[in-house]
Amino acid sequence: MDFDEWMKHGIEKGWCGPPVCYTHDGLPLSIEEETLLYEEDPCVHVVRMYESEEQAKAVIENHSPSQWRDHYTL
Repeated sequence: MDFDEWMKHGIEKGWCGPPVCYTHDGLPLSIEEETLLYEEDPCVHVVRMYESEEQAKAVIENHSPSQWRDHYTL
C-alpha cells in the first residue's frame, strides 16, 4: 500500500480528514470546536506529513512532543 492508498483508506474509514496546511488553511474545526477554542482550551491533534526522511529526523529532533507523544513506534 502506498501513501495515497493509506490516506484514502483512513479517510474512507472516518479515522482522519485529508491533509491540510495549518499555516495556509487553518485548523479543520467544527463551529462548536471553533467556539471552544476561544472559550476553553481543547486539544486539536495534528499529524505532520514529512517530505523526506531527512525532514522527519530534523523535525523530530527539534520538536520534543514529537518524541514523547510517539507511543506508536516504541
